[in-house]
Parts: sequence; structure tokens; C-alpha cells
Amino acid sequence: MKILFIDTTHPILKEKLEDMGHHCDTAYNTKKSEIANTIHQYDGIIIRSRINIDQTLIDKARNLKFIARAGSGLENIDTSYANKKLIKCFNAPEGNRQSVAEHAIAMLLSLFNNLKYCDAEIREGKWNREANRGIELSGKTVGIIGYGNNGSAFAKVLKGFGVKILAYDKYLEKHPFQTDMQSIYENADILSLHIPLTEETTYLVDHDFINRFEKRIYLINTARGKCVNTSALVSALKYGKITGACLDVLEYEKRSFESLKHKMTSKNMNYLMNSNQVILSPHVAGWTTESKIKIANVLLQKIISDFPQ
Repeated sequence: MKILFIDTTHPILKEKLEDMGHHCDTAYNTKKSEIANTIHQYDGIIIRSRINIDQTLIDKARNLKFIARAGSGLENIDTSYANKKLIKCFNAPEGNRQSVAEHAIAMLLSLFNNLKYCDAEIREGKWNREANRGIELSGKTVGIIGYGNNGSAFAKVLKGFGVKILAYDKYLEKHPFQTDMQSIYENADILSLHIPLTEETTYLVDHDFINRFEKRIYLINTARGKCVNTSALVSALKYGKITGACLDVLEYEKRSFESLKHKMTSKNMNYLMNSNQVILSPHVAGWTTESKIKIANVLLQKIISDFPQ
């Protein structure tokens, strides 16, 4: 097959596909309009998030057999239209699930133990022990929304901390820690999102959603930024309904996830950046040395499985 790499991945994916006899081209810096002019030549494309694979581009890809995304979500691909055109869509959530789980734990423990501020204060010559007394994760109830690859990996890592886990996934009939949303609203101390970005989950966490919780909660979002309404989050942080937030993703990210939009200077963003109740990271929960290799290998196996030589 002839395969176009639109985004970079671990070199092992391209090397192994070529070793199997496939011809691979790269278009890492090529504009979408230019890709549209040549995409009819290719049987497969490898992407991350740089461009949107919409109906117009799919119509031009007359010979396309598969679209492989080196990551978890598929929101930048019109998968419904691709399926109508008999184009396979692959992603690799298995490749970064451990990375996401560990990152979520790291953010939460950092928040609970004031590590960001302890470190900064010591570097300024301050030694404030009582002011930096932390809280323990043990004994807390953690609500997980989405029990797919990332949600289940997070639950597995959590089990060693002595927490109670409640997990809700509307698309799974049976799974460990299964519960309904009402139980999460009533009991959760911590809420962690592990859901794709869809029309249904866009701004899922809004004012009404937050106010359904009976306790003050901590929020973890390693899913997609637009699953959380930032205005509602900031409001809840101010009046205390949300005690703290661990945010690896933000609604202000550009589609490529490589930078933030102009709203980085908005009041809400400034509040998040200056709050000692918030831990931020730049969409890197699934971004480890190991996950990069795993993602490449997962995609390779899926391509080989559906298109054997």
C-alpha cells in the first residue's frame, strides 16, 4: 500500500511498514489544501491532530482504505462518513492508557500535598511546614466517568491507595466498580473524566452538572478540554463547590493541541493560572517516551490485522 504520514509518530511505525513492503511518504508540514490535491494517491494515512479529516477531504481520497490516528480520540475525523465510504478508522488508546493513569495520579497527589508551592517557597528561602500540611488520598471516594482504556487503567492504579472507586460508562453493560451517575453525585470526593469529545460530552461539566454533587469535589480532566465549561469550573472554584482541579487539557486549546488560543489571556484562564487550587499541564498526560512507542506498535498491529500481506 501507499501510505501518507501527515503527522509525526515514533519512527518505528514507518520503518516497520516499509519493511513489510509498503511505500510511505511524509507530509509533516504540508498544508491541508495541498494534501487534498494528492490524497487520492494513497491507500492509508497516519495522523494525529494537525488537520481535520472532513467529508470534503474524504471525497478526494478515492482510494483510501484506512485512517490511523496516533492517539486516543477520533474527534478530528468524520468517522461516520468514513465508514460509509468503507474506510477503516484506527486509534490507539491502548498505547497511552498507563501514561494517562499515572499522570492523573501525579497531578492529584501534587495538589493534595501542595508540592508545587512547597518547592517554590523553599527556593525563595521559606520553610512553611504547617501551611503546607497535605491531605491523604486514602479513604476518599473516586468517581470515574468513562471506563474504557484510560478509565480502567486509572482505576487499576488507584486500587493501591485505599480508595473507594465508583465508575460509570453508559456504553458498557458490565464492568468492575459499575454504578450509576446518581451514586457518583451522592458519594464522590474526586471526579475524573475519561471520555471522548462528542456532541453529548461537550461542556458536560457545566453549572448544573457541578451542582448535582452533594460534596465538595476535586476534578481531574485528562480527557478533552471542551468536556469542561471553564466558566462554570472557575465559578465553582470561587464559591467552593470544587475544592481543586487537575487539568491536563483546556477548552482554549487549538485543534492541534500544540498551543492555546488567544483566550489564554481571558479572566478565566488567568484565574486558573494563578490559583493555588489548580494544577495545570500542557496536554501531556498521554505523552511519555514509552507511550509514543506503544502507540506506534498498537497502530501497526491494527493495520496489519485488517490489511495482511
